[in-house]
Amino acid sequence: MIQILIGILSGIISGTGMGGGTILIFLLVYVLGIEQHIAQATNLIFFIPTSIIAIIINLKNKNIALQSAILVSVFGILGAIIGANISINIDVELLRKWFGIFLGIIAIHEIYTITKWYKKKKN
Repeated sequence: MIQILIGILSGIISGTGMGGGTILIFLLVYVLGIEQHIAQATNLIFFIPTSIIAIIINLKNKNIALQSAILVSVFGILGAIIGANISINIDVELLRKWFGIFLGIIAIHEIYTITKWYKKKKN
């Protein structure tokens, strides 16, 4: 049952474009106790159907700049190959720490962006 709730929550967050995989990895590791490497690989499988649905919806709404998307995708694939090879060879604890640092940076950026938006709206 908890896996279903984690999937729904991650799917909703993924559908909004905020990175459902980030919350998925966190929940798999800290709620279900799954090892970091396995959680990250599980996220990759989760990402395929959710991204296909998001692509279809965004193509229908003409929200995708196809030239940019193709260019970013090609280099994203290269980066994914490099990143997967690095991830496989990193100690689980170090990978978990790097992931935590990454989440902290994202949180700081989001707080900064929201604060900036709020101040701009207020004026």
